[in-house]
Amino acid sequence: MPQHPSSVAPAAVRLLQYTRAEQDEILGGGDDPFGVAATGLRWLSKEDHFGVRQGDRLVAHAGLLRLSVSVDDIETQVVGVGGVAVAPDVRGQGLARLVIAAALEHARTMGPRHAILFCRPPLVPLYQRLGWHPLDEDVRVEQPENRLVTMPLRTMVTPLHDHAHWPSGPVRLFSLPM
Repeated sequence: MPQHPSSVAPAAVRLLQYTRAEQDEILGGGDDPFGVAATGLRWLSKEDHFGVRQGDRLVAHAGLLRLSVSVDDIETQVVGVGGVAVAPDVRGQGLARLVIAAALEHARTMGPRHAILFCRPPLVPLYQRLGWHPLDEDVRVEQPENRLVTMPLRTMVTPLHDHAHWPSGPVRLFSLPM
């Protein structure tokens, strides 16, 4: 007997593209959909996108971008996670876990040993439940006109491979944040 579409568990899939219209579909538009405009920061677009659809509607997203960083003056690569969004009317259904897990599964194929993200303080407990760890060190990020600024949001990391340990020391992102 076929299952009713609403009884099928949602799945996260890789998206061929992710447009501003799709972001608006999830978050409802507005000038500050992620609540970070007050930081005054400029952000990079993501290169790889993952989403969850309910019917024809995109209800969750996470994006990835490979980035260069230094930790205690040692250069390395990380996978930046950003643009994480779940539509307000479907929050609490595990969709953030689902879309982030799909993104991290792909991130594990990209080479770097860690993923990094920046989030507003109220979201730290959510990411901790998903296996992310807040950094105690300040993180410096680039901004236009060769400015280097301290990231005002909370920086969190998660290992992408077994036995990957985040080193201690000051962190610098060699680009705009993602």
